[in-house]
Amino acid sequence: MIFHVTMEKAEDDWIVVDCPALPGCVSQGKTEKEALENIKEAIIAWLWAEDQKAIAEIENKEGAKPIMVVV
Repeated sequence: MIFHVTMEKAEDDWIVVDCPALPGCVSQGKTEKEALENIKEAIIAWLWAEDQKAIAEIENKEGAKPIMVVV
């Protein structure tokens, strides 16, 4: 999957990276490289958390069963 992010330098010289496609998915790093590595981890964690919410909703529907699809 491909996500576009924005990157800007904060007042404390840390680099803040935001993934607009995933509301609230933000990370930072001391360097651009570190910030980009950290946002990748944040994106994975964000997607995992949303999937966990979806699984809970599916399991609450009578007769519904979650099926895993690998992307």
